[in-house]
Amino acid sequence: MQHNKPKTVTILHTNDIHSHFEKVSSIAAYIASQRKAANGEPILTVDIGDHMDRTAVETEGTMGAANVDILNLTGYDVITIGNNEGLTLTPEDLGIAYAKLQAQVVCCNILEIATGAPPSWMKKHTIIDKGGVKIGLTGATAPFAAFYELLGLKALDPETAIKQEVKALRQQADIVILLSHLGLASDEKLAERLEGIDLILGGHTHHLLEKPLQIGNTAVCGAGKFGNYVGRIRMEEQPNGSYRMTEGCCVSVDTNMLDETVDAALARHRAHAEEALSEAVAVTDRELQLSHMEESPFGNLLAQAVRQYTRTEIALVNTGQLLAGLPKGEVSAGMLHTLCPSPVNPCVIRLKGKHIRRSLEESLLPEFWGRAIVGFGFRGEILGNIAVDGLEVLYDAGRIPYDRIVQIMFMGEPLEDEREYEVGTLDMFTFGIGYESIALGENPRFMLPDFLRDLLRLELQRPGALDESERVRWVKAH
Repeated sequence: MQHNKPKTVTILHTNDIHSHFEKVSSIAAYIASQRKAANGEPILTVDIGDHMDRTAVETEGTMGAANVDILNLTGYDVITIGNNEGLTLTPEDLGIAYAKLQAQVVCCNILEIATGAPPSWMKKHTIIDKGGVKIGLTGATAPFAAFYELLGLKALDPETAIKQEVKALRQQADIVILLSHLGLASDEKLAERLEGIDLILGGHTHHLLEKPLQIGNTAVCGAGKFGNYVGRIRMEEQPNGSYRMTEGCCVSVDTNMLDETVDAALARHRAHAEEALSEAVAVTDRELQLSHMEESPFGNLLAQAVRQYTRTEIALVNTGQLLAGLPKGEVSAGMLHTLCPSPVNPCVIRLKGKHIRRSLEESLLPEFWGRAIVGFGFRGEILGNIAVDGLEVLYDAGRIPYDRIVQIMFMGEPLEDEREYEVGTLDMFTFGIGYESIALGENPRFMLPDFLRDLLRLELQRPGALDESERVRWVKAH
């Protein structure tokens, strides 16, 4: 009596590559080697979001087209979106980039407000047949609802949306997979609370699970960040027809292995992006110096840019958003991208005078301005001090910490502790990082899709802006 060999399928997964293009050729080479070694056994390749990051010249200069080309050349089958795709490009720009994508995009918790359906380039789920094994996939992304709304999108509660898709997929598929750009804590909760998911392939919190976590009948996986690892899972058919994971690991990417086609494509995209970003956007008649520890003209210019754009009375920004001073002469879009790479947006809050004062006191302390910050869109090294516009601060550096500010003047009057002021600042502060007192602001109004570098471009074109940037705001008391 002949026994049929049980069916198997290998799943390769990546996440949070963040446009680390120095790794993608090696990832493509590894995936190609796995396909070759599989001898026709089916392989499914997926990405769990944040493949794009506009900090990279190739992504910025091609608005994501470089990433899409790499996904195609590597042979991904299905992807989901991370917050870097969903929030740093408009749905229109993403639609243009994904029009050339050969993989399917699945995400069940983002809908267009206008239609109540996913954008045309995305579906709630898909079923892929790999060697006679039906694999059902859905995806979900971190629900930054207030931000998505400004882009015309509605972010749904992930658990409710996933539950619905899993129920539909379970009836039709042999294996059900969730591509989760929600973070490890959410993945663990979903594995405990939802029935019917075989694999949760995770991202967003950059967690590396060298061996999957088995929670009930669900395996929870994550392959770190920046393309350092590729996750590999093998599923095998059981006598009762169900599928079980027989192997699960993360493979360290060998940067000596390269894919020539991907290398050539990258070089082409880099050249195209640099050309696109070489356009002059302003000309300056002086150099603008930058300091992260005390007032400087380039820091002041950034504060002015935020105040002008947000049309507020006061602006507070951290100088760590800027990586170096602005040279004299022609300023290109690429130069502004290099000097201010963070995909951070401006926002408006109502903030009490005492919280402004507290933040400015902190700004005088090395343990604040020198603090290393990671995440929340920030792509600088250290937090940097606070640059202000709309205020004059008299301070005495010889006094004890938190009592160095002698007086803060606003429109010729002393700043009042209990009065609320309209302040233009940065979205990252509303998450409570860096200068935490700024997060105490009420009624945050986020302004998408423009980044700080777009605001700098506008400010550099405003007559008198450079002279203003040299006006002293932080006055030392003698």
